[in-house]
Amino acid sequence: MNKDILITGGAGFIGRYLSDLYLSKGYNVVIIDNLSTGNIKNINFLKKKYLNTKNKIKFVRSSVEKYKLLKNEIKKTSLVIHLAAAVGVKTILDKPIQSMKSNLKATEAVLESCKLFKKPIFFASTSEVYGKSNKKSFVEDGDVVYGSSKKIRWSYATTKLLDEFMVLSYFNEYKLPVVVGRLFNTVGKFQSSSYGMVIPRFVNQAINNQDITVHGTGKQSRTFTDVEEVCECIFLLMSKKKSYGQVINIGGQKAISIINLAKKIVNLTKSKSKIKKIPYKKAYSSIYEDMNFRHPSTTKLFKLINKTPRLNIDQILKKIIFN
Repeated sequence: MNKDILITGGAGFIGRYLSDLYLSKGYNVVIIDNLSTGNIKNINFLKKKYLNTKNKIKFVRSSVEKYKLLKNEIKKTSLVIHLAAAVGVKTILDKPIQSMKSNLKATEAVLESCKLFKKPIFFASTSEVYGKSNKKSFVEDGDVVYGSSKKIRWSYATTKLLDEFMVLSYFNEYKLPVVVGRLFNTVGKFQSSSYGMVIPRFVNQAINNQDITVHGTGKQSRTFTDVEEVCECIFLLMSKKKSYGQVINIGGQKAISIINLAKKIVNLTKSKSKIKKIPYKKAYSSIYEDMNFRHPSTTKLFKLINKTPRLNIDQILKKIIFN
């Protein structure tokens, strides 16, 4: 059995943990990343950890859109995990055109290369695709609801949904083995706060006794998911052929409001920070729009792999703050 896999965007936060998991299970890992949001420290960590093992780590600093290079690497692998994408609210708002083009072009290049050699592919989608849906629990085949095209926030959701359409079309038309995973706020140690990620930002502010800046009312809620549990779910999904052609939520157990998240972090860190609310217009501008609630149904995930992420927000925060 060929135990070589390729991870696009593997120098990023999730890529670090996913590469580590596959390497620990005896796989060789090829990582393609242009380091636009990835971090070379993640590559160095992996190389150091597996220095004296038989596991091979190859890092290619390149855009995924370089088709010839991508094709040559995919040809040698048994599995492709496509994580590369525009990352974070800040990136989407600051560079909307680049973000849209990057998402669509990179996914097309990966799919075309995988099609040539019939390589299974995991596509990392996002809970963003559900948009402004008011459902209490998001189900994979439920409707999606978007806001005005003047709100740049929805450009990211739209391109990721279009990516999903493209991935599933390759499954239907070319019988390419594909799995679409919709990730719900994946968090953990070593996540950067540079791109608008809320937990690392709050933790950094709390540790430094700075004001914790909550955007909007703070009543909006999210479901956070431990990165190691997300990676385990991806590994299990890709090991089962019944996952092919499916769209699957990968998310945690319970939603929490952002204001209560801030309070938990203040308490856990014993911080002197004050919680300060900032209107969205001041934080981002009038082109931003948020959604009130986001919580996944994980029934389908459990049926496929007999497992779902189990850690609650208190357990996740303790891992981030104290480990």
